[in-house]
Amino acid sequence: MSQLLLELEHVSRFYKTVIGVGDLNLQLPPGAYGLIGPNGSGKTTLINLITGVLRPSIGSVRVLGKNPASDRRVLSKIGLCPASDILYPNISGLHWVETMTGLHGFPRTDARQRAVSSMTQLGMSDNMERPIGAYSLGMRQRTKLAQAIAHEPELLILDEPFNGLDPIGRHELAEFLRSWIEQGRNLILASHILHEVEAITTSFLLIHGGRVLASGDAREVRSMLSGFPVEIELQGTGLTALVGRFSAHAWFRGLSFSDDRQSMTIRVADQAQFLAALAQAACDVDVNVSSVTSPDGSLEGAFELLLRAHRGET
Repeated sequence: MSQLLLELEHVSRFYKTVIGVGDLNLQLPPGAYGLIGPNGSGKTTLINLITGVLRPSIGSVRVLGKNPASDRRVLSKIGLCPASDILYPNISGLHWVETMTGLHGFPRTDARQRAVSSMTQLGMSDNMERPIGAYSLGMRQRTKLAQAIAHEPELLILDEPFNGLDPIGRHELAEFLRSWIEQGRNLILASHILHEVEAITTSFLLIHGGRVLASGDAREVRSMLSGFPVEIELQGTGLTALVGRFSAHAWFRGLSFSDDRQSMTIRVADQAQFLAALAQAACDVDVNVSSVTSPDGSLEGAFELLLRAHRGET
């Protein structure tokens, strides 16, 4: 059996009476993963546990087979680009990346070569000698990422890396990360914006309230929703005539209208049965349906539905 990338056994971390993460159990093989959750969901706490910044209050954490809190050698195999701004304004980006790379034990000449290479790779060759205080937010993000990859880690961890990047910068970062994955390297990408992560990796962990609500690829996550009602929006004229046709079915879970009665949102337990009933109703009654959409059909909608279920709103 190949070595696991990450293994958590009953991991909890408490901040006095607040649960940062609670009873996490994970076994992740090598690969690339998106860590998705709203702000304050526990993503950064989990990253701090993985990188040994925090120790679990309960349970054990192993990264690449090692405990990062007690075996600090594993940290040389991890590259971290944190969400917080950790840069010094009065030195150049190159100097900072070189210094951070040297902390991994590289000789000064080697550390500088690695710093130049990583800064160039991330489009900072024209600005690496400038003081960090003169950098834009996007340039600061690139500099943080440059220090995370300069020592060629086995695992790259990014916490909200798209913050501050313009559309071109976002595209360039996504291309870089896809290339990183294609080279067979490991990645954990934390973000509260799903579509940014979905453009890079197909494996996800949904975290909320310090707990992992779902994990797997897009298909597996959607399969978890089979027992949850799905919302479907109809637009057209004569929609009120459909109410009586739908409400008697076992799959019907409720509906609501827009103020102008030109839009109806219906909640159903079985989307296929609903669509069959809609097709029949359209033939039998005077109704003109111009649009049928389901926000829950997207992965974004799937995650939102899981969050609502966790909060008891479905």
